[in-house]
Amino acid sequence: MIVEEHPVGTELAMNNAAGEGGIDFSCDPYIGLEFHSADDALKFYTSYGNRMGFKVRIGQLYRSRTDGSVSSRRFVCSKEGFQLSSRTGCPAFIRVQINASGRWVIDHFHKDHNHNLEINGENCTLTLPQKGAPSINSFTEVPRRPRKKFLEETNDGPTCPFGVINFKRLRKEEHEGQLRTEPHVGQEFNSPNEAYQFYNAYAAYCGFRIRIGQLFRSKNDGLVTSRRFVCSKEGFQHPSRVGCRAYLRIKRQPSGKWAVDRLRKDHNHDLDSEKEVGAKSLPASNTLTEEAKEQENVGLLGNGFTKDYEKCVYQSQAADEFDTTWNALLNKYGLKDNGWLREMYEKRASWVPLYLKGTFFAGIPMNESVDSFFGSLLNAQTPLTEFIPRYERGLERRREEERNEDFNTSNFQPLLQTKEPVEEQCRRLYTLTVFKVFQKELLQCYSYLGFKIYEEGGLSRYLVRKCGNDMEKHVVTFNASNLSINCSCQMFEYEGVLCRHVLRVFQILELREVPSRYILHRWTRNAEDGVFPDIESWSSSQELKNLMLWSLRETASKYIDAGATSIEKYKLAYEILREGGRKLCWHR
Repeated sequence: MIVEEHPVGTELAMNNAAGEGGIDFSCDPYIGLEFHSADDALKFYTSYGNRMGFKVRIGQLYRSRTDGSVSSRRFVCSKEGFQLSSRTGCPAFIRVQINASGRWVIDHFHKDHNHNLEINGENCTLTLPQKGAPSINSFTEVPRRPRKKFLEETNDGPTCPFGVINFKRLRKEEHEGQLRTEPHVGQEFNSPNEAYQFYNAYAAYCGFRIRIGQLFRSKNDGLVTSRRFVCSKEGFQHPSRVGCRAYLRIKRQPSGKWAVDRLRKDHNHDLDSEKEVGAKSLPASNTLTEEAKEQENVGLLGNGFTKDYEKCVYQSQAADEFDTTWNALLNKYGLKDNGWLREMYEKRASWVPLYLKGTFFAGIPMNESVDSFFGSLLNAQTPLTEFIPRYERGLERRREEERNEDFNTSNFQPLLQTKEPVEEQCRRLYTLTVFKVFQKELLQCYSYLGFKIYEEGGLSRYLVRKCGNDMEKHVVTFNASNLSINCSCQMFEYEGVLCRHVLRVFQILELREVPSRYILHRWTRNAEDGVFPDIESWSSSQELKNLMLWSLRETASKYIDAGATSIEKYKLAYEILREGGRKLCWHR
């Protein structure tokens, strides 16, 4: 059965006939029930929970190992788990999984709860309780929403104003049928300041005060990506604080808006009267502190600024070009006096990719977000009781990926795309993944032209530019006396693989093999076997010594593990070690 959409008309979702978006909610969950999307499944299960008398929250999601896309997700009873005192470890849940046709199907369903259910779904909606007001024919259904929504009366009444929301005014109008809204996951704001004003007004109504909590920055460009507003009693730094965990977190979206992505409403202390809170906190609701606003300026200037900023940071090829583009950016958007940008410019050598080209990063990209080592298994909110098993699962997953890569490298030979001897040499030496990087550079080098622009003794320089694009050019310097070569793009220094510009010069010089110093041992097939190439392949003797120590310890550890399995093997391993020790003494 497929849950299809039908026109709602004037029928309310509380009638259990249709809900928000026109989805049919008339049936109970069962294995095999299909939905057009995971959001539809969440809406369906939330409506079912309203009818049965329990609340729903979003549980785990599972990703595909092939492409990382979400393959299934769980929606659970709000009392699932034991992280809060109000939770009872309720086992009720549904799990939906995407099938080959792109639909989401319920493949697991547990109906029974281990707690009493609310009568008539009491407290299962997101509206604030009315204080003596007549009943209103309106309701908000889903606790997680894809974008901001206004609460409206079903009889075409006016919407609740968004932005600076004054709950005092709303309370005066409650007898006129005006609805009030609570913060919810998915709610959108135009700026962090607007989110702060909203949450502060909500706090004043509920009886607590808020303050600005942590902010989170991008590892790539330092821009603020998300920030938290917390209860004033969060933490223990002051005697008046009791470690309250209530907070609201907003995250910057690609559209430039800010959306609530995490929310916690439970407090561990008594809430004040509205009068007390209003006197203390409403004056602070007008604006964020000047420092916080300054930190967020970059994120609030829209997509036009973001595009120009990324072009300046990631596409500048020289220091002079970066300085010119940066100053033009500040002038264009009137940010010359922005203290945070001035500080970031002073630290440009530590974060702008242009200045980091000469630093070895093993190919980690600097112009895009880097996934966590453990993916979505761990985050800052992972409970301590779940951290260890998730950590072990993540570690095992990465080891499995490495074993698969080792198997592919040992058993598959990539196809050669050219007749160049260097391609055959690198196919023989490199791992499968690194060879694909090298092969891509080799194929690209045919699109470049090289010209000798300087020669003195054994030293020569070549200008290498792309055919049809005079702007893309680099200088390659070659020393014939020791076969050393470097390029102004510094790809080898950054990634450890020779670039297309150097390979083009190799073709001009008719060099048929890559010098051993440019085949990094870490990228070779025998990197784990303790077999080293020539000494000159290493940039320093200390680096070679460190690798020898590591290799000997790893090998010895394997023999020790094997020797500890039985008395006979232990005696054999012990004799081998003693004999090896005597031979080492003879070589002193």
